[in-house]
Amino acid sequence: MARHDFRRSSLTAAHTLVECRTLAPGRYQLTGHGGAPQKGDQVICTLRGSQNLDMLLSVESVRQLINPPGQWSAQASGPDLSNSVILGWSVNCDQCAASQAFEFLAEDSDDLPTRQQKARVRIAELGWRQREQQHLCPACSSVEQ
Repeated sequence: MARHDFRRSSLTAAHTLVECRTLAPGRYQLTGHGGAPQKGDQVICTLRGSQNLDMLLSVESVRQLINPPGQWSAQASGPDLSNSVILGWSVNCDQCAASQAFEFLAEDSDDLPTRQQKARVRIAELGWRQREQQHLCPACSSVEQ
């Protein structure tokens, strides 16, 4: 089983995800060029509407297309994002005043405390630390340790 990276940040002209279409909750159709996945492989792709959030899909079937050469179509399963929203927030370092905008995934029905918790998890993934009610950027976090 291989893992194919089709995120926007790592794409090249020879290795491109042309489309990721939702067929049903948790079911996707992928069309790509180059780097053809096989049944059982995993594909990482950027969420539609996001700059840097991605999802992991498991390839169930692949079909090589005749025209254009090198293009393929695949059926894959993954997370059900039907009730999800991408939110953009920002965080400021309380020590050096650095600021970073970030995105995170939440449910439509999440209340503010739940969204705040998901935001804290996301900024921790980005290297930020929270100490009491203060936020420390990755640079200030490493100096403090």
